[in-house]
Amino acid sequence: MNKGELVDAVADATGESKRTVQTVLDSAIDTIQKQVKRDERVSLPGFGTFERRARSARTGRNPQTGEEIQIKATNVPAFKPGAGFKDYVASR
Repeated sequence: MNKGELVDAVADATGESKRTVQTVLDSAIDTIQKQVKRDERVSLPGFGTFERRARSARTGRNPQTGEEIQIKATNVPAFKPGAGFKDYVASR
């Protein structure tokens, strides 16, 4: 499912217009991104938690040449699914 299909599904389920759903979804995603960038956790009980994690510098290899390269330390976004989400996906 892509973003357009998600907007269609939510609009059908709620009876809201696609434009309204698109605006709400864009705002939610934008807010989550801004909070994670500020190193704030965004927790949605039953669904999961979005956060920023630090990835330390490390040595890697160029897959074409086998040459060792230095990879810089960086921050990456992370998502940890909540128990409710895990249970829902695991159920048959």
